This record gives sequence, structure tokens and C-alpha cells, in this order.
Amino acid sequence: MIQAPDITWKSWAMVGILGLTWGGTFLVTELALDGITPFWLAAARISFGAAMTLLIWSALGWKLFLERPQPSQWSALLLVGALSSAIPFMLLAWGQQYVTAGFAGVSMAAVALIILPLAHVFVPGERMTLRRSTGFAIGFVGVVVLIGAQAFESTGTSLELPGRIACFAAASCYAVSSILMRRLPAVDPIGLATVLMVVGTTIVVPIAFVIEGPPPLPDARTLWILAFLGLVPTAGANFLRVMVVRTAGPVFMSLTNYQVPLWSVLLGAWLLAEPLPPSLLWAMALILGGVALSQYGALTRLFRRA
Repeated sequence: MIQAPDITWKSWAMVGILGLTWGGTFLVTELALDGITPFWLAAARISFGAAMTLLIWSALGWKLFLERPQPSQWSALLLVGALSSAIPFMLLAWGQQYVTAGFAGVSMAAVALIILPLAHVFVPGERMTLRRSTGFAIGFVGVVVLIGAQAFESTGTSLELPGRIACFAAASCYAVSSILMRRLPAVDPIGLATVLMVVGTTIVVPIAFVIEGPPPLPDARTLWILAFLGLVPTAGANFLRVMVVRTAGPVFMSLTNYQVPLWSVLLGAWLLAEPLPPSLLWAMALILGGVALSQYGALTRLFRRA
């Protein structure tokens, strides 16, 4: 029996932390790519994350399913592991070679729009109401306004269309994995986060060998960056994602995808002195307004409790 979503102040805090963390990941990833190839970057991130969560999980006694699982539930767990990190990481690593960064950002924002109808059908308590749908659509428009003309510019390469399909396929992987994660039976969140990392590692590392050959020997600076990527935006953020999806639901979790490009722009301006787009205030108003409209019921309940 799947419990109704329980959206609390803690849920909002976790989603806010995830948006900030993943929004800053783009800046750190650019630094890492100076010393390592894309597929090995993905493999290193997941491997560092798996190692860290394995240490924590072992200290807590290797708890996973709280009741004896069925074989189909093990299969679903493996599928979530593949769809939540390994497959979308590789699709994005390949697709972003042929599309603009703006298009990749819009495709990730589309995760929220993909989750909405899926959750309506497959997750009890996640109804696709007119108000919620309108709010999500307004938030998506805000992301497009923020990214600007880059959202739909063409690179002119012959593989641009397959690259765009790969980006949207990655977004679909994130959406489907959130739905499947929510439908899993009672499970320990740290154990679940760890298994997802381990499954991702077993998929990405062999594929990185096949596509890019043996791993390059990174310098000390790159190793520290990879360790940070594995610890914070991969292991730590994956644990928070599991917590949000399992408690507040996949639709609420998808609000993170509207925050990521916003934080990316703000952090780029603060840390790299990049110019702020003139549409920033309009974009922020649309994104925050869309979030507030889509979560009106949850916000009302929170303030009533307070």
C-alpha cells in the first residue's frame, strides 16, 4: 500500500538543497572535464558515490527491504538503479556533444512535465489536477525564458536530432525511475540509495572501458574534484532524492528540475562573474509562481499546521 505524499517543511528544505547542489554541479563538472573524459567522469562520480554509501550502509547493518521481497521487486530495484543514474548519465554525456547547453537544460526541466501524467496513472494520491498542471506549465515556461534563445538554437551538426532524442530519453529515465522508486515496498532509504549507486557503477564502468578505453590517469586536482562530485552531488544528493521521492512523492521531487537552471545561472554570476540574463527576474517570477500554484494545497496545509 503506497501512502499519500507527506509534504513537510523538511521536504521543501531537501528539495531546495538538491536544486542548489545540482545547479552548482555544472560548474564543477566543467572543471573536471579538463582532466578526464566524459564517460570516465560519469563512471568516477558513480564509483566514488557507491564507495561512500557502501561504507555508511555497512556500518548500519546492510538493511534494505523491511519485509521479505518478491523476485519482481528485486527486478524493479535493479531497473531503478539503471534508470536513475547510469543510463541518463551516458545519454547526456553522448547527446550534449551535438546539442546546445540550452537545449539540454530545457530537456531536464521537462522531467517535471513527464512525471506529472505518469504519477497520475501509476501513483495513488498524485492526481493531475488543472491547477497543478497549470503551475507546472508556468514553471517550464519560466525555465525557457531563463535559458533564452539557446533553448531552441541549432548546432547544425548531422547528429543533432539523435542528440536531442538522447537528452529527452535521459529526462524520461529520470521520470520513470522516480515513479518506480515511489512504488517500491517498505525499504531502508540508505540501503536503497546505496544499491542504486552500485547498480549504476556496474553498468557505467564497463561501458566507459568499451567506449573510451582504459581510464586516464587524472592529476591530483581532478581527483579532488571527482571525489567532491561523488560525495556531494552524487552520493549525498541521491540519498536526499530517495528521501523526497519516498515521502513527498515523485511529482514534488520534480520541482527540483525547475530550480537547477536558476541556481546554475546565479552561481555562475557569483563565482565566475558571468553576466546575468536580462530575463532573470521574469524567469524567477514564472518559476516561483508556477511552483506555488502547483503546490498550493501542500503550502496551505503547511501554514495551517504552523
